[in-house]
Amino acid sequence: MQSILCFGDSNTWGLNPRDNSRFDDQTRWTGLLDNLLRPFGKRVIEEGLCGRTTQFHDWYRKNRCGLDAFPLLLESHSPLAGVVIMLGTNDCKTCFHASAEQIAGGVRQLVRQAKHAGVPEILVVSPILLGHGVAQFDGEFNEDSVALSHRLKAAYASVAAEEGCRFLAASDVAFPSLEDREHMNEDGHRALSEAVFRQLLAAQKEAPLKGELAAAG
Repeated sequence: MQSILCFGDSNTWGLNPRDNSRFDDQTRWTGLLDNLLRPFGKRVIEEGLCGRTTQFHDWYRKNRCGLDAFPLLLESHSPLAGVVIMLGTNDCKTCFHASAEQIAGGVRQLVRQAKHAGVPEILVVSPILLGHGVAQFDGEFNEDSVALSHRLKAAYASVAAEEGCRFLAASDVAFPSLEDREHMNEDGHRALSEAVFRQLLAAQKEAPLKGELAAAG
């Protein structure tokens, strides 16, 4: 059975916005995705971590830099049929003073790490938006963070196009909960799992054609 590595932050870990517990594997989008992929001979490896960034070091929470962790995971879980990268929300924290282009640059580096590891299929997912008033629930964000989260979709789409990867905007299908304006509820997880599944299924259908074109070239 082939493996798909899902690399992300608390929305991949499955944080429940009502009480900060963890959604079970039949509620998390990664667990639901695993159910959808099993009949196609694929399984999901969940690698979500609360507070993870694309590239920044959080001085208050160690081991949160995606660029540091990703190569180790790519090697330990190899061989991989594909990876799904969904990071960027934590990069919007005020302490990092980042632009959308800088955050997307971190995603580009992650994509290149996956390519270097020989992963054949890479899906870049821009995260859900932060909701207005998020600072009431998480003081590491403010309204500038909210505005920044709105700019990630276009920046990530450009990176995916330039790097030849598939792209999905999570913000097109899922939304931050009213409980904390930062994390998805059960409906969001379900919608995201189905959207990611459609992307991976389309990639699988296109794979034979890609092989034929490469042979013809």
